[in-house]
This record gives sequence, structure tokens and C-alpha cells, in this order.
Amino acid sequence: MAMAEIEALKEQQGLNVLTTNNTWMMLCTALVFIMHLGFAAVEAGFTQAKNTVNILFKNTLTPAIGLLTFAFFGFNLMYPAFADGPGWFDFSGFLLNDTDGVGYNSGYTYWTDFLFQGMFAATAATIVSGAVAERIKINAYFIFTVIFVGLIYPVIGSWKWGGGALDAMGFYDFAGSTLVHSVGGWGALAGIIMIGPRIGKYVDGKVIDKPGSSVPLATIGVFLLWLGWFGFNGGSVLSADPMATSVVLVNTSLAACAGAIGGCFTGFFMFKRLDFGMVLNGILAGLVGITAGADVMNITDSLIIGLISGILVVFSAVTLDKFKLDDCVGAVSVHLTCGIFGTLAVGIFGSMAGWSQFLIQLKGVAICGGAAFLTAFTLFFIMKKTFGIRVSEKHEVEGLDSHEHGIRGYTIVYND
Repeated sequence: MAMAEIEALKEQQGLNVLTTNNTWMMLCTALVFIMHLGFAAVEAGFTQAKNTVNILFKNTLTPAIGLLTFAFFGFNLMYPAFADGPGWFDFSGFLLNDTDGVGYNSGYTYWTDFLFQGMFAATAATIVSGAVAERIKINAYFIFTVIFVGLIYPVIGSWKWGGGALDAMGFYDFAGSTLVHSVGGWGALAGIIMIGPRIGKYVDGKVIDKPGSSVPLATIGVFLLWLGWFGFNGGSVLSADPMATSVVLVNTSLAACAGAIGGCFTGFFMFKRLDFGMVLNGILAGLVGITAGADVMNITDSLIIGLISGILVVFSAVTLDKFKLDDCVGAVSVHLTCGIFGTLAVGIFGSMAGWSQFLIQLKGVAICGGAAFLTAFTLFFIMKKTFGIRVSEKHEVEGLDSHEHGIRGYTIVYND
């Protein structure tokens, strides 16, 4: 269907466009919601069986905490009025309030707007969960989640998506390579620095593999995340515009495919084996990399961005191990490294490419990164110096499931 025919069809629909947009956004909300199951599966699959229940416990309560905090204050902090012009902070509103029934972008209802953005918010904390898994105290993680999702993430997000200072500067982040992924990645980096590596991870200069509980579960998780990304990026069009959503979804999928290839070949080059974990993280790397500019790239751009992201995620993982920064699932490499690259890629590839745009992107990455890392590091530092953020050596060695939850994730019962 030609563009003119599409525009004519939209005019004929009239008020039905609102219903169509709202339905599409609710579907995308559901797809982003299922990403939390994907994160849970990836994290549980990549970590040791003795901590499976602990992993699932955190990932189940994370979206619950995320939505509640976003309802109480996060949503209005992220989308303030900025009455005095684009700025950095506006604490004029907190609780949800349905004033006119229209969403922030006026293409769908207020409530759909809240729910869609709330699903995004919880994702930032879930990224941190995977990096610090198997040794963080459950109370420390949840305290961090409440503050990070409820305050830090929405304030940083308001700088671009809420019409704040970064938006006025011209910074571009379509669906959150920086505002969601690298913000969560910076939080994850602060966490693994403060909490330290798992016992026995680095011995005599060698990296000791700690096999995950289930490769099939991790694979299922990655495919669930890929599925959810259709809502993550597709919903960020903020309408059901047929051309825009189609372009975004094609670019998203192609970047994921190229990321898988990049991770596969780079993993083979680095480790001399067909490393399946790097293929899985390569897919996620491609998805994160394309997220900032999925609407302004062509097919070739998307393939290049995905391929480079898949390569970067392998080198990033190796580099972190050299510095003895223990990231259980590769969250920092996927979300921070590729989130930064994907944001900068807007100034390198696509219709917005240019030296001036690249510098704006770089400045935005630095501002968001500095704010996210410093606040996350401060949070972890305060908790570490007060009540501690790491479980006891006994609990870590024997497993968190039996000590903190009283049940195991995998139980085989033999009947005589």
C-alpha cells in the first residue's frame, strides 16, 4: 500500500485511530511485561542451581515494586510539566491523576500511557539483578530497586522523554538504549564494583567458570526478550502508525540476527569454541544497540549496528573479567556497553548522522551515565557501610535457596 493510500485510510478512520493506537499500545505493554519473565529465565538459566529460587524471587517482585513506585511518584516525576522551561528537576507532581483521560502523547489514554512506561521502569532494576546475582542480600536489592526505579530512573528519563534539558539539547534516544539500558547498566556496574566477585570466581589469575543451572531455560529467556522487544521498540512509536511500526520492527529483528552472528564468530575467535552463551548475549546486544535509533535507520545500518554490538559484547565480557568484575549474566556488557554504542550510533548511522549530532549523543551519554553511576554507587556504598549488601560466606557457598527461602529450584523426588 502506497504512503498516500495509507494517509487516506487514516483520514477515513477518524476517531477509530484512537482505539487502534490504544489497542496497539496495550499489546506492546503486554509484550514488555513478558520481558520480565525473559529476564528471570535468562538470569536463572545462567546462574547456579542452588540460587534459582532467589533469582526468581527477585525477578517476580521487581515488576511489582516497579509499577507501585511508578504509580506513587515515578510517572509524574518522569513526565513533569517543566513549567519554567526544559530543565533538570521538577517535583511538582507525584500520585497518578487522570485529568483529561488523554496520554502524555495524546494518541492513547492516560492509563495506557502509565502502564506502558511503568513496564519500562522496572526493566532498569532487572538489569542490575542479573549482574549482582548469587551474593547480594535480598533486602539490599529491594531497597536499591525502590529508590532506583522510583526516583533515579524517572528523573533521568525526564531529561529526554519528559521534555527536559537533554531533549532541548537535541539528544535522541528512541526507545531507551541510554535511558533504560545503559542507566540500568551503570547501576549494574556500580553494584558489581561494590559487592565484589563471587567466591572462587577468580583464582590465581584464572577465570573459573560457574556453570549455569539450565542452558534451555536461558535460551527460552532470550527468545522471550526478543519477543518482548517487538513491544519495547514497536510501542515506542507511540502509535499504531503502520509504516513507522513496520520499519522499527524490521530494524529491531535484523539487528538481533546480526548480533547473534557477531557474538558467534567473535566468541569462536576469542575462545576457540562455538560459545552458545555469546550467541545468546549477541542477540540481546543487537537488540540493545538498535533501540536508540530503530526509527531512523535503514536495513544496512541496522545490520551493521547489530553486528558491531554482537562483537562488542564479547570483548566487553572479557575485559570485565580482566578487571575481576564478576557479572553473572553479562548484563553490563549487553546493556551498558551496547547501550552506549547504540546511542552514539544515532550520530554515525541513519538519517540523523552527523558530527554535531554525534557530539550531542556523546554529551547525553556522559550526563546520564554520570548521574546513574554516581547515584547507584552512593546507594550501594551507604548500604554496604550500614547493614551490608553481601550474604555470608556460608550462605553463598551453600546456596541462597535453602538459607533464605527454604526450598530448592530443582527437586527430584524418587518414589520407591
